[in-house]
Amino acid sequence: MTQSNDVLIFDTTLRDGEQSPGATMTHDEKLEIAEMLDDMGVDIIEAGFPIASEGDFQAVSDIAKLSKSATICGLSRANYKDIDRCWEAVKHAKSPRIHTFIGTSPLHRAIPNLTMDEMAERIHDTVTHARNLCDNVQWSPMDATRTEWDYLCRVVEIAVKAGATTINIPDTVGYTAPRESADLIRNLIATVPGADEVIFATHCHNDLGMATANSLAAVEGGARQIECTINGLGERAGNTALEEVVMALKVRNDIMPYSTKIDTRKIMNISRRVATVSGFAVQYNKAIVGKNAFAHESGIHQDGMLKNRETFEVMKPEDIGLSGTSLPLGKHSGRAALRAKLNELGFDLADNQLNDVFVRFKDLADRKKEVFDDDLMALVYQNDTEDDRLKLKSLRVVCGTEGPQQADMVMVVDGADVETSATGDGPVDATFNAVKAIFPHGARLQLYQVSAVTEGTDAQATVSVRMEEDGRIATGQSADTDTVVASAKAYINALNRLLVRREKSEPGYDVKGVSYKDT
Repeated sequence: MTQSNDVLIFDTTLRDGEQSPGATMTHDEKLEIAEMLDDMGVDIIEAGFPIASEGDFQAVSDIAKLSKSATICGLSRANYKDIDRCWEAVKHAKSPRIHTFIGTSPLHRAIPNLTMDEMAERIHDTVTHARNLCDNVQWSPMDATRTEWDYLCRVVEIAVKAGATTINIPDTVGYTAPRESADLIRNLIATVPGADEVIFATHCHNDLGMATANSLAAVEGGARQIECTINGLGERAGNTALEEVVMALKVRNDIMPYSTKIDTRKIMNISRRVATVSGFAVQYNKAIVGKNAFAHESGIHQDGMLKNRETFEVMKPEDIGLSGTSLPLGKHSGRAALRAKLNELGFDLADNQLNDVFVRFKDLADRKKEVFDDDLMALVYQNDTEDDRLKLKSLRVVCGTEGPQQADMVMVVDGADVETSATGDGPVDATFNAVKAIFPHGARLQLYQVSAVTEGTDAQATVSVRMEEDGRIATGQSADTDTVVASAKAYINALNRLLVRREKSEPGYDVKGVSYKDT
């Protein structure tokens, strides 16, 4: 196979990214994110782990049917049942792929208690089975970077001979360093018979903060597929971030002459959306997509930017979909100005959608001095509560140095108004207690996080709530200039999601019943 300078982007936000505790997405959200990934030019979308649950299977299957250009991939363990289920989910795609894996390091071989020979035989049999179903098969030796060199070469050769078309080398625990990452790929290609006939991929975790560096080093070593997630979402410290590797290849094309077909102008839009649906806010100083990535506060930096933007910026905000300058809108702005700004931010809304956003925009503009780009994004992505069983109708809180703090609340429960008062240790605790009093439940609050969407004392507060009930995890998010109101809405939103998941749970397909590790 002739070595190409094209690097394939394999996005696993919907599989590895969703494994972040609390990042579970709804069916519709998965389809929406998959459509955005397809639209921005991602080569392969790992849509999920079909054997994990009936919901995961259905999501992968629907994404496969709706995909336009991306290859749709599903994950499976090294057994026939997993592989068959995976094929059933992806087979409707224009370009389907089966991704099967097994842990090959001494630590992982000990889990199923397999000898080296027994594992080698299983790899041969399962890859062969997958290839008999699908022409596009990816195989991964989980924890490859801690697998003995001779054994790694042996099992990679077996997978290649059995029909794998892509060999992914995972740094499952983020243990390796860039030089090791490059040498590992380079030496495998040079050593394993038939290696020049397959594509080598790299999947790096960020436990030591080197995932992006390790992925780019692997490309230098000959890998031509990078596995990554939007915002670096994933297990523990996360994965290689799609936006980081893509922009690094774009900006440093002088020393890394590789190319991808990703439309970088769509990066910010999908980054914001993934943050919203997953409940994992993007840290302010996150590379590329962080709020401060193009912010300059010090006088020296501001002076340099005014004279020449390239003085302190190695890329343009427009390259990732930002407008470059934030022109605030206010209460006197009309629909035309709002539509123009939303189009500038990458949103093409239908008239009815624009009207809904406009109403919320006017309400917000009456409550704060300036409405910024991030405010508008929060309004567009505000949760649609039309079909929710639980809705907040009104809330009044009493707080301060003298207790007790009290919340007077009216909620709509299945169409009927229910009123109560509750006290608590602060206004938020009192508000959550009021919700529990109106709608008793056993869900446990796992996360409560507040962040300001924009600057100022009148800024919108974005509140993220993560809740768990019987192993089901749901996140809720809401934005409002009143932090307590945003908290109440986020809490109720999470409850609504839990109710949906409770109703859709089916015996025999509980995600808790499947034990697996990511690659």
